[in-house]
Amino acid sequence: MNHATVPSLESLGRVHFVGIGGVGMSAVARIMVARGVPVSGSDAKDLPVMADLAAAGARIAVGYASANLGDAQTVVAGSAIRPDNPELVAAREAGLPVLHRSEALAATMGGDTVVTVAGTHGKSTTTSMVTVLLQGAGLDPSFAIGANVPALGVNAAHGSSGIFVAEADESDGSFLNYRPRIAVVTNVEPDHLDHYGTAEAVYESFDRFTALLPADGVLVACADDAGALALAERTRTRGNTRVVLYGTTEGADFVLHDGGPGDVAVSTASGRYPLALQVPGRHNALNAAAAFAVALELGVDPAAAAAALAHFSGASRRFELKGEARGVRVFDDYAHHPTEVRAALAAARSVAGAHKVHVLFQPHLFSRTREFAQEFAEALNLADTALVLDIYPAREDPIPGVTSQLIADHLGHGGRLVAAGDAVSALTAAATSGDIVLTAGAGDVTAYGPQIVEALRG
Repeated sequence: MNHATVPSLESLGRVHFVGIGGVGMSAVARIMVARGVPVSGSDAKDLPVMADLAAAGARIAVGYASANLGDAQTVVAGSAIRPDNPELVAAREAGLPVLHRSEALAATMGGDTVVTVAGTHGKSTTTSMVTVLLQGAGLDPSFAIGANVPALGVNAAHGSSGIFVAEADESDGSFLNYRPRIAVVTNVEPDHLDHYGTAEAVYESFDRFTALLPADGVLVACADDAGALALAERTRTRGNTRVVLYGTTEGADFVLHDGGPGDVAVSTASGRYPLALQVPGRHNALNAAAAFAVALELGVDPAAAAAALAHFSGASRRFELKGEARGVRVFDDYAHHPTEVRAALAAARSVAGAHKVHVLFQPHLFSRTREFAQEFAEALNLADTALVLDIYPAREDPIPGVTSQLIADHLGHGGRLVAAGDAVSALTAAATSGDIVLTAGAGDVTAYGPQIVEALRG
């Protein structure tokens, strides 16, 4: 993948998406259609978003076949598409350029002022907050987000303001394809070692990311995260771009005051501004401070920016309320790294108050479980009850000796392995009125939330 040049939107011609139903792929397709590009696409099954795209003017096919390419001049392939996919094979045989989703998105951004949000955790939420804030302040940004956002109704749209807000994913290095003027980095931690191999390679990729910023660009980094702060200091030393810090430390340009729900504010050189937040947790207060900093960089009035955050109700699967029964509230969270699990449980603790927190965790990937088993257990021990399911394999083959038992070995008295069939009854037996139940993980654990609510009602 060549990071030197970003193709222009005009140069792509007619664009065909292989795997157009995916949340990231449909986002790019949606904006291309809105920007006047002839778009076609296919997916293995008929997903609801495909009807939306067809209604907007895209040519959609269900099932993969080489004929679906039609007269396409450029092909975009989703990361989950196999090399032997008949459409991908036909595209390569025809000598058509095949772009990664991130390259297609970079082309779509064109001459807009680009804001990218990168980091190991908090990307979708922060990108969503920036978007909702800008909309609330009267700007109409284009945006592309890796999760569905109830407050926005969609995960991508073409806006009229010449500002483009995008989540930039470091998991496969594709965030190096963008050309941001404002880059937010929420945190930098070792993750996705299946792609990078070493922690050092992760840090180096973030250095390359900030090196893409132009002379008039700005890095907005979290001073509360050691990795992001170190990145900011290295970027400052290079001297190619401005650095703005946000966080709870006095040295930050945007100082966060977090007294818990209903008592969150940010201080800048120009004053102190209360932030109206609907979402709990220190991590969300920090994400809000980042969004506030971006808005001020784009010329938004500080008071208007602070007030606009009240419109943000959360991204889907980010501490999302699934229901309440018998006085027990059930939440679901995408947390699949120890830091995320710790943040989600801290948010649950702040909401539960004096009551108990019960978590059902499903590890995601054998490799990640092997790397972080003890850290997962330490995070899960923040709960009163921690039940752990078998590993969700996703894209990986099993690794000998790597099971959820590696986590269970380090759990405290409230923790144990649980079989899929016993999880719902175990949690409904443990929870009493005022307690919080949290389902956590990037796999199909999300399906348990509604089942737990039903069981509590029953």
